[in-house]
Amino acid sequence: MSGEQTAETEQTDTKTYDIEENGGERARKWPAIGVALAVLWLFVRGVHFIDEPGLAVGEFIIGLAVGLPIAYGIRGIYAPTYGLRRSLSVLPAAAIYIGLFLWELVTANVDVAWRVLSPSMPIEPSVVEVPLRVESAVAITTIANSITLTPGTLTMDYDEERNSLFVHALAATDEESVVEPIRRWEDYALVIFDEPLSPGSPVPDTEGGEDDA
Repeated sequence: MSGEQTAETEQTDTKTYDIEENGGERARKWPAIGVALAVLWLFVRGVHFIDEPGLAVGEFIIGLAVGLPIAYGIRGIYAPTYGLRRSLSVLPAAAIYIGLFLWELVTANVDVAWRVLSPSMPIEPSVVEVPLRVESAVAITTIANSITLTPGTLTMDYDEERNSLFVHALAATDEESVVEPIRRWEDYALVIFDEPLSPGSPVPDTEGGEDDA
């Protein structure tokens, strides 16, 4: 294989998902996802398909009325479709990500509750800029939502030019205490969403150069 072919292969392997170039793929995906949301709605409502077929049909129509617009509205953040081998290969990283998130969720709940019950404990709210290594919309959205779902922190904004999240923290005694769990999530998000960078890669510096935070 020539040098040009090798370079082309590497470029193909590391190419990120381009939303504009994959409009046709998204157009095929969102109706199926809308139907899946409608089916999920039936389970949420606890409808008995055999005993109450008429009610099931009505609830399914309601699910479609809600699910299809939602699926269409969020079509811009759909991840690329992976084969079975690729999906299985990222399962360990996804499991660890979920485990880390649940741990932070529990510890953050305890911390916030303790601060509420102990007024003497310091509350030092602050906004921290967190430069990201992930680049795809779905990866950024996943991390931003994970931050917001964790008590004590809230994703306020995203700067596309700097590829940074601005996070409001209830008790930001130092920036590292806010950034550290986000970095751990991001290491696994780089694997899950097939990002160009790899876990352990240095964080781009928003001022130019690289930041080791």
